[in-house]
Amino acid sequence: MKIALIHDYLFGYGGAERVLETLHEMWPDAPVYTSFVDWEWLEKNKKDWLKWKIIPSWYDRIPFKKSLCSPLRFLAPWIWESFDLREFDVVISSSAWFMPKGVITHPGTVHVCYCHTPPRYLYGYPESGGEKSFLAKLYAALVNPGMRHYDFITSQRVDYFLCNSLNVKNRIKKFYRRDAMVIYPPATIKQLNNKTIKQSGNYYLMVNRLVWPKRVDLAIEVCKKLKLNLKIVGEGKLESQLKDLAQDSSNIQFLGYVGQQDLDKLYSNCKAVLYLAQEEDFGMTPIEAMSWGKPVIALKSGGLVESVVEGKSGMFIKKADTDSLESIITEFEKNPGKIKPENCVIQAEKFSKTKFEQEIKKFIKGIVQNEN
Repeated sequence: MKIALIHDYLFGYGGAERVLETLHEMWPDAPVYTSFVDWEWLEKNKKDWLKWKIIPSWYDRIPFKKSLCSPLRFLAPWIWESFDLREFDVVISSSAWFMPKGVITHPGTVHVCYCHTPPRYLYGYPESGGEKSFLAKLYAALVNPGMRHYDFITSQRVDYFLCNSLNVKNRIKKFYRRDAMVIYPPATIKQLNNKTIKQSGNYYLMVNRLVWPKRVDLAIEVCKKLKLNLKIVGEGKLESQLKDLAQDSSNIQFLGYVGQQDLDKLYSNCKAVLYLAQEEDFGMTPIEAMSWGKPVIALKSGGLVESVVEGKSGMFIKKADTDSLESIITEFEKNPGKIKPENCVIQAEKFSKTKFEQEIKKFIKGIVQNEN
């Protein structure tokens, strides 16, 4: 059985890339087709990926391809439809912002789309860029109606939809009029026992891209005010603005991209993880935090209500504002032992990488048998 993997683009590492990485571990001979690659980023952060058979589109040769991918998003049909996938029995698209589900497959090829979310910018969900300028809004008003039409058309090309949460399953039903099967994404779960769970450290931890919907700004403002230690892992277009907001506060550290070994240490030694993303599709950071026995303080929004159990593995704020966050952190500081580490670990185990692999393999095997 010949399998091909399709992914938006390769220039950062988040939940979608974690899924792609796991799929490639399952099928190491599968080529990865993508719109473009930031080869410098790959060399610096993901050298192992250079061993993959990566096949970028013609767009990869365009100068300033990374900064132009948003304004040139109308090129998506020509990018994805340029690939020849006739030799493959199964195509698995890992699809989100740039709609790689738009690839055209041979009638004998089964197309499975693992949808992280329908493109957020097309359907009114908070975006990574935050507030847009007048010209950006005008451009979006001109381009996005056509992109929404293309997004719907390509959703009908898919044979089977998988998705990362009930939250996204509902979006797929609403916008694509298609059913989807939920297979939770592969979080890195640490197999711990009570003896290996470390007691609360002296800092809060955030692990996410530094983009507007993640609301890192709220954590910075509250931790500055309460004089609490905060470590921030991640990169993104708002990094300089967030550093300005922190004003070089000695209790707030920006750590940039962190490898898994160092990230494990950060999880192990933190007192809790803050995760404030708005309308998050699913979110794997909270799962990884809980697997270390660490509570999650999160915004009650999107996929987080499926993964964090209030009072058992975490605490929720209902509004994304500093007052709400300050109140819940103050409450947590008074009784940090209220959330039991063992309950966090038990909750995290429901979302393991092993479970993801088993469910994906079972699904692919089943559809191939049905098609034959």
